[in-house]
Amino acid sequence: MSSPKSSSIGKGTQLVTGGRSGAFGKRVVNPPVWRASTHLYPDCASLREGVKSNADGNFFYGRRGAPTQWALAEALTELEPGADGTVLYPSGLAALVGALMAVLRAGDVLLVQDNAYDPTRNTAMGLLKRYGVEHRFFDPLDTAAYSDAFCDRTKAVMLENPGSLTMEMADIPALAGIAREKGAVSLIDNTWATSTGFPALERGCDISITALTKHIGGHSDVMMGAASAGEKLHRRLRQTAQQLGHVVSPDDAALALRGLRTMGVRLKQESESALAIARRLSARDDVAHVLCPMLPGAPGYELWQRDFTGGCGLFSFVLRGRDDAARCRLIDALDLFGIGYSWGGFESLALPFDVEPIRKKMSWPKTGWGVEDRCGIRLSIGLEDAGDLIADLEQAFAVMNQD
Repeated sequence: MSSPKSSSIGKGTQLVTGGRSGAFGKRVVNPPVWRASTHLYPDCASLREGVKSNADGNFFYGRRGAPTQWALAEALTELEPGADGTVLYPSGLAALVGALMAVLRAGDVLLVQDNAYDPTRNTAMGLLKRYGVEHRFFDPLDTAAYSDAFCDRTKAVMLENPGSLTMEMADIPALAGIAREKGAVSLIDNTWATSTGFPALERGCDISITALTKHIGGHSDVMMGAASAGEKLHRRLRQTAQQLGHVVSPDDAALALRGLRTMGVRLKQESESALAIARRLSARDDVAHVLCPMLPGAPGYELWQRDFTGGCGLFSFVLRGRDDAARCRLIDALDLFGIGYSWGGFESLALPFDVEPIRKKMSWPKTGWGVEDRCGIRLSIGLEDAGDLIADLEQAFAVMNQD
């Protein structure tokens, strides 16, 4: 569980010191990359004794990890107040699927936030449905309707804050509290702010899931996910992951640990740049909406102020009265922004999106979007100078408006 020390020091200090209490922690700055599939025992008695423990730090077999993976899991646990342990997965989606499979069985009902990450939605509509789990989407901004969606078979709720692509900010403590009252497990995709910006378990969630591919890796060169929880649910997460054969490589764990050490300063810089760019975009006549909960006056800003201690460089905006061809002209004209699906790395990215086909419960009038204002662009702001990124966007808008 999170140590008393971890609750009394700052997040930046935790990022630097976390996971360094193991065998190598006092002797080297970075835990070595420990590559091994086979762990040997000195005798049969030790072999039989080793089977009795299923905890990190106990050598058993490479699939259960070794010092490099254990150091990363320990550091992530220390960053999530209230967590007893963390399980690592080979991708963020694997963490989402593994966590859901740990708490659901055939005949159960899963409530899914309507603006959740699209692969999460696909998992509910595909894999889980094939295994007999019923899914129901809900509008996270309509607390009363969400409460009414529960039934005796509702065993889990899948949350995310802010919502994918359109960045709606939900009252997660309220939603998680209702789930607990109804006897359901609340899981949250906490990748946007991570536990350093949103301590999910402290806010009432039961399982906090993070795609380490994003901010924690931070350099666009590793795929990994993690799920942290209290003692009972951590055991279920761990057992399910082992039964599914989930394992991460020690090399990837070392990359994630390296990224973790600098995540605090990266998130600070990316958030500051994102805010500067969001303010500039909000002043443009050809931008209908800036979807950035960190921006004063934006939808969800009050909830972000209340519940979050940090953000990141990911936000979206919507063009006013433009079509897809205009949107593509703008994105294609960008020089400093790459075009790609991921985010949270040191480099800036731009991605077109259209959400209307993948929403079932969230009504468009409630969002305030006009009929012609549907062309969205998601930006992931990296570590480039904000002034250079603004200038790049300005010239790209000029290209868009030439035709």
